[in-house]
Amino acid sequence: MASLRLFSASPRAVLEGLGCWTLRPASPRLFSLCCVDCAKHQGSPGKKLLSEKKLKRHFVDHRRVLVRGGRGGDGVTCFHSEPRKEFGGPDGGDGGSGGAVILRADRQVKSLSLVLSRYQGLDGEDGGRKNCFGRSGRPLHIRVPVGTLVKEGSEVLADLSHPGDEYIAALGGTGGKGNRFFLANDNRAPTTCTPGQPGQERVLFLELKTVAHAGMVGFPNAGKSSLLRAISNAKPAVASYPFTTLNPHVGVVHYEDHQQIAVADIPGLIRGAHQNRGLGFAFLRHIERCPFLLFVVDLSVPEPWTQVYDLKQELEKYAEGLSRRPHAIVANKIDLPQARARLPQLRAHLGQGAIALSAATGENLEELLLRLKELHDGHVAVGLELGHQPLRW
Repeated sequence: MASLRLFSASPRAVLEGLGCWTLRPASPRLFSLCCVDCAKHQGSPGKKLLSEKKLKRHFVDHRRVLVRGGRGGDGVTCFHSEPRKEFGGPDGGDGGSGGAVILRADRQVKSLSLVLSRYQGLDGEDGGRKNCFGRSGRPLHIRVPVGTLVKEGSEVLADLSHPGDEYIAALGGTGGKGNRFFLANDNRAPTTCTPGQPGQERVLFLELKTVAHAGMVGFPNAGKSSLLRAISNAKPAVASYPFTTLNPHVGVVHYEDHQQIAVADIPGLIRGAHQNRGLGFAFLRHIERCPFLLFVVDLSVPEPWTQVYDLKQELEKYAEGLSRRPHAIVANKIDLPQARARLPQLRAHLGQGAIALSAATGENLEELLLRLKELHDGHVAVGLELGHQPLRW
């Protein structure tokens, strides 16, 4: 009978009989907001997110990022309440600190295309009663490529040139103080608490400079991409027209002693590149990281030795001393009849150290690989004397 009467009663009477439940109509505004949030998280069913492999095709070497640290939690005002303890005293806890935003160099990331334009750190939790402090927000790590420069305006703040290097881009705000913090002999019942502080907000400019052992420099259509495909597993685009390569590509050359040398294919330069002509400054900065260079010239054009003079002049005007780094001269397209006829003239102007080869047929690639290893060993020996660890791929 009790069960029958219970079910026959109105729902409101049943809930009131339980003592702790009340029935309230749902807010239509709250419901609509929840639906909007769900729609944001679900996204459009016809739109698929790009994978990291596809995003790497869109090479990005500079990015403007707004970073903001998490806000600190607020302190609370409350007093200890316990039976038979009339004056328990203040027991409001402090708020937790906001989470920081940290940039971390990661070897697996090759471009800044995965870096968003805005980052917000996690907020700290508010304090609680019984002297409970709020939890601090966890730091937010942003993965950036190795070789990323962090700038604020024109000032360089950090150079993340080694894997694992970190830079705190934005600090989190400090948590507020609860009324327990203000307890003193002359104030036994403080009612004061402070709010949490906002996190640090900054606008940073990230600039990527490719980190590689050797940089291949040459005019458009000199055969740099074909040469990189011949000596490594990199697959840059190859075509018969100039400016085929629009993004730097890095290939790794493997030797029998498990030694690896990274070679970067810098997109073709033109005369006046130091004045930002052509691709200009967009890729000249990638050469600064390379300790030694490979000047690739097209042996099939008239007077190919002038290309080396022009390339050195452009590098020297861009950065003083850049053209005087250890280098090797590579005369490509030796498989063409007119190129083989110009080889004696080239060596008469540039010396016998010029390496004549063909990236298309693979002729004389062994000499280039041996010369590349000599340049790398010399760079490692100089670095060890100065206490620098060699770059490993």
